[in-house]
Amino acid sequence: MALIAELTHRCPMRCPYCSNPIELQRARQELGTDQWLRVISQAADAGCMQIHFTGGEPLVRRDLETLVAAAAECSLYSNLITSGIGLDRTRLPALVSSGLEHVQVSFQHSERDLAEHLGGYRDALSKKMAAANLVREYGLPLTINFVVHRQNIRHASDMIALAISLDAQRIEIANVQFYGWALRNRSALIPTRDELKELDEIVSSARIRLRGEITIDYVAPDYYAERPKACMDGWGRRTLVISPSGYVLPCHAAHSIAGMHFENVRDGATIAEIWKSSQSFNQYRGTEWMLEPCRSCDHRERDWGGCRCQAFALTGDAAKTDPACALSAHHARLNQIGEKDASSQTAAFVYRQFSGMR
Repeated sequence: MALIAELTHRCPMRCPYCSNPIELQRARQELGTDQWLRVISQAADAGCMQIHFTGGEPLVRRDLETLVAAAAECSLYSNLITSGIGLDRTRLPALVSSGLEHVQVSFQHSERDLAEHLGGYRDALSKKMAAANLVREYGLPLTINFVVHRQNIRHASDMIALAISLDAQRIEIANVQFYGWALRNRSALIPTRDELKELDEIVSSARIRLRGEITIDYVAPDYYAERPKACMDGWGRRTLVISPSGYVLPCHAAHSIAGMHFENVRDGATIAEIWKSSQSFNQYRGTEWMLEPCRSCDHRERDWGGCRCQAFALTGDAAKTDPACALSAHHARLNQIGEKDASSQTAAFVYRQFSGMR
């Protein structure tokens, strides 16, 4: 259904919960324009319906307008996922003329000082608000993304109010997923059970109040869950991700599973061939790979065993049940880790550093 095109890992923000890999791919490793054009065409030929241009910050790519135009020519619905930094009155009109159909702008907080602290970027909030207002001025649908954690969770109502004031059509409230860089900052980010309960109530109330006006998507937390999420709607079922250097992945974090081989678009196989036949896409697709208790579970075709990357990060085996599930042998340990880190007094972040990214 969707191709997530990670055009670059370069980014002006330094978010401590960044979902990109620990080892970032340098600018010199990125796919060139012609390679991305071939990927876009192949994805459309394979039956893909949407393309999400993301990063890092996709606006650092000077060929973004060319790629958006290629997606439009292939009848792919195009969405830009951006920090908003650099989305100005020169860039947005060019993207709209190229065929861009939707924009998602990420926010760290609704207050200026805290937004700067969380994103590690000066004057971030005003730049993001200006970008969001510009998106609406040009008539594009707008999604506002908030990643929620211990240092902003008590401001969830204010963040929803900010999105409403920006005339967003959709709000995404996503609890931090703890792998990659976020795992390094877990003790400074993970909220308490009580904070999450309060967040659930705020989101539920807002959904009722705003029904028919704004869609609110909610990515639930893992560390206090009883049932796992159907990560990516199941491994290799609806979505594929292409990294800046051309690796084709079933999800954003699949690269974190040690020992797995992923195809690269530079090596000659088409998107359709990789999607249908590659070992990596078939390894955890469906249910045949499952171990107990997943194999005999009534939920196996609803949650698909949960997140393979989280299973690997916390158990060392990507085939095991996601510890977010109460039936996992590692579930109690997951809860203990969450409660221990949430009770810590740690507030300092290890920020991402983008030195050597050129």
